[in-house]
Order: sequence, then structure tokens, then C-alpha cells
Amino acid sequence: MSQTPPRPPAERPVPTSADVARLAGVSRATVSYVLNDIPAVRISEPTRLRVRQAAEELAYVPHAAARSLRAGRTRIVLLPTAHIPMGPLYHRFLNELQWALRRLDYTVVQYAGMGMDADEAARAWAELRPVAVVSLGETALTPHGVDLLKRSGARAVITLGPHPVPGAHTLAMDQREVGRCAAGHLLERGYRHIGVVVPTEPGLDMFSGPRLEGVRSAAAGRDVVVEPLSLGQTEESAEALARQVRERGLDAVFAYNDEYAMLLMRALQDAGAAVPGDTAVMGADDLLLGRLLRPRLSTVEIDMTTGQHLAELVDRVVRDPAGPPGHHGLMGARAIPRDST
Repeated sequence: MSQTPPRPPAERPVPTSADVARLAGVSRATVSYVLNDIPAVRISEPTRLRVRQAAEELAYVPHAAARSLRAGRTRIVLLPTAHIPMGPLYHRFLNELQWALRRLDYTVVQYAGMGMDADEAARAWAELRPVAVVSLGETALTPHGVDLLKRSGARAVITLGPHPVPGAHTLAMDQREVGRCAAGHLLERGYRHIGVVVPTEPGLDMFSGPRLEGVRSAAAGRDVVVEPLSLGQTEESAEALARQVRERGLDAVFAYNDEYAMLLMRALQDAGAAVPGDTAVMGADDLLLGRLLRPRLSTVEIDMTTGQHLAELVDRVVRDPAGPPGHHGLMGARAIPRDST
């Protein structure tokens, strides 16, 4: 005999600001002033406490869309996600940026835009009506995309790259300077046959290409040979490259960053090469692990502006979007000589 399936329990109604007002014994306007931290309205501390307790008891959560309609804009800062391998330096910067934006009362939303071109991505971002877009990934915004975002309510559009985009603030991060800095140190030490690691991992060409260009520009006009070297982040790839380094007679390698440098240095040592006696190795990022290796890894220290500084720039532009777009330096670089060169 079939049984009637049990009826699901009735769904609890979603609490509203009116419910909070009734429980706290205040008006809906007072609830709005308290929960939205409106500083222009004076409300006693006991009343504020009563409203917050009522909201907590009812598990009331303000409706973000309704709040945005009242304010005329959202508090969303959209951070398009990067689809490329990022090292500890970038992750530290990104975490600091998000914490700083949160302290300034912004809601940070990361958006994955895989498979979209620049203008498609801008349209997708605009649908969320962000108050600011900070594009630190590989999607290069166009002037059309910047205009679309601004017409959709974005008061601040900030892009990353060596070249400004009309209408947007630009964070200048010239990776060529990292290559020039590494090459300058190696040339000072007398190295004249220099390999430059170009990682095979997808997406890193936006960094590795300019770093190679920076090494070549530093070596221009000198009796110096610069050779690009492909390297994947595997032991097998490093072993194969270690053989090539010895066969080509390279006396130094700028290995893109510390992670690739450590991988290659281990492979060279396993193949019987002395570092730096046979081949000097240099990285970039100044990771702690590089200082713990033997020999200690020479590197390029990348001095990035703080996430707090960038968050303050976002807030400043949101508050005053009428100012002219600026070109802001994001990083500097200097060589840190240690034992591997």
C-alpha cells in the first residue's frame, strides 16, 4: 500500500526590516539608519543596541540591491581573477588589498571571465553594477570597455599595465625593469653568456616576455650573448634544461623568478655543475626559501606598493570621480646579491 509522502516543513518567512522595527519598538527608518551606519542621523546608543539585537534575533540581513537603489550605487569593488600562476608576492598583495577594501566598507567580488575578450568581459562586469573595477589580471580593458563600465555606474576603473587606457587610472608595473635589474647585476659580475628562463606555463608570457626584453636592453651594445630558455615547472624539464645550459656553455642564468631559479639550481647541482663556479643562477621575488638554500640565491627584490595604498586610491577615486585619470607606479626593483652569482 502506497504511503502519502510527508509534507515538507513550512518555510520560515524571510524577516524584513519591518519585523526588526516591530521587535525593537522603533520605526523602519530608524532600523535603516542603524544597520546602514548613517552618521548624519543622531540615534541614542540604547536604541542602536536594541535594533542590532532585534536584527540578530530574527537573523535579518539587509537586502544589498535595495540598499544600492537607495544609495544610488553599490559598494562592490570587482576584482577580475587572474587565470595564470601567481607567486606568493602577488597573493600577499591581493590579500592585503581585499582586507583594506573591506575595512573601507566595500564588498569585494572576484569575477572569473575565462574565455571572454576584453569588451565581453567589460559587459559582464557592468551587469553587476560595481562602483569600482580593479583589473589586475590578463584581461586588457579597451577604451570602449572603460566607457561602458562608467556608463553603468563604475566611478573608478583601474587597470594594470605599462600603457595607459583612456578614461582609466593606470597602475604601471613594468616587468622590463626586473630583467634590466637582473642583467645589470650579472653584467657587473662579469658574466657574458646569459640564459633567460621563459616559463612554459600558460599566461606567464605577460611577465616573462618583458623580463627577457629587459635583459636584452641591458645587454645591448655589449659583447654579450642572451639566450631564451624554455622551462616547465617539473623536475624533468629542469633536468633537460640543466643539460642544455652546460652544453651551450652559459655562464649565468636569470631564471624568471625564485621558484624557477631554485628548481634549475637543484637540477644543475644534481648534474654535477658548481653554482656559481660553472653557472651562476639568479631569481626574482626574494622569497625566504631562497635565503635558506646553499648557496644562497641571488635575486631581484620587487618592491610593490601596498594593498592598503591601492585601496585608498580606489576610495579616493570613488569619492571624487571627476578628477583626471592618473598613472600610478606599482613597483620598483633592485638586485640582492648573494652566493649563487
